[in-house]
Amino acid sequence: MSGSINKVIIVGRLGRDPEMKSTQQGNRIALLSVATGERYRDKNTGETKTLTDWHRIVVFSDNMAGYAEKYLKKGYQVYIEGRLKNRTWDDNMGNRRHVTEIVVSDYRGSLINIGNHRHDQNSSVNNDGFPDDEIPF
Repeated sequence: MSGSINKVIIVGRLGRDPEMKSTQQGNRIALLSVATGERYRDKNTGETKTLTDWHRIVVFSDNMAGYAEKYLKKGYQVYIEGRLKNRTWDDNMGNRRHVTEIVVSDYRGSLINIGNHRHDQNSSVNNDGFPDDEIPF
């Protein structure tokens, strides 16, 4: 289909350390779990609430996967640029499973460490201004 674009950009926090896997050819793959959030004020109570979405990121680049393994940790804020990919398969119990992933590769993606989870070691406020206890991980 000409004239179409499949591009995703998210900025969020890692929910866990990168999970490393290898292809049969020996190339490294990094699996990341990234949380993004949206704050809003509840109209009834006036209370500030946060909605969190979790994103599955698959890094199909040996260099970027190595970078993730070496430099990224749970709680770090990351900038990710990739493309959406939907997969369907049957699990061991015969159930049809679906997943939507953001795929990052050498020719169509970016993975940048924006910073770790604390702005200051003595502060409970992280780089985005949210107290750490409001981060869902």
